[in-house]
Amino acid sequence: MATAEKQTAIAEITDKFRGSSAAVLTEYRGLTVKQLSELRGTIREHATYAVVKNTLTRIAAKEAGITAFDEHLSGPSAIVFVTGDPVQTAKSLRDFAKANPALVIKAGVLDGKPLSTEEITKLADLESREVLLAKLAGAMNASLSKAVYLFAAPLSQTARVVDALRQKVEAEGPVAAAPAVDDSAEASAEATDDVAAGGDES
Repeated sequence: MATAEKQTAIAEITDKFRGSSAAVLTEYRGLTVKQLSELRGTIREHATYAVVKNTLTRIAAKEAGITAFDEHLSGPSAIVFVTGDPVQTAKSLRDFAKANPALVIKAGVLDGKPLSTEEITKLADLESREVLLAKLAGAMNASLSKAVYLFAAPLSQTARVVDALRQKVEAEGPVAAAPAVDDSAEASAEATDDVAAGGDES
């Protein structure tokens, strides 16, 4: 490969690394062209599958700041560049590898952090983004429903109390007014008390 072609290839791989949220290094030795096409179709919605040269990939990874593949770039290599849901991509790779053992998952990187084969498997066991969002939406709706119930319940109870009091008042009739106090009589009584008190002092 000419130097110009190498530089172009390195630049393309570097751009793919930088434009992907995750990447998975695989070895495809033993897979047929048909199987490779099937794998590409399986992950097409969330990722692309590119056969790469190890030497160029090592340089491109270094330029992109990725070191997760340094010890694994040997044999026929291909990289899964993830631009969609990494969990769903990991599930697809896991399922394809079970059906086609010739596909070997070597290492990965997610948001710049290295992933081992075991960690990629664990990633595949997680729920997809769509499922998590659906559960989150369901939890939010449930919380809102509970909040509405909690706010509405005291109001309804208050309304029942008010209605009960109103019915009781209507049944018992108006409350009799207390007799008015005669101010003049009260003043006379106070004067009499004063006189009595004065008589005692003399």
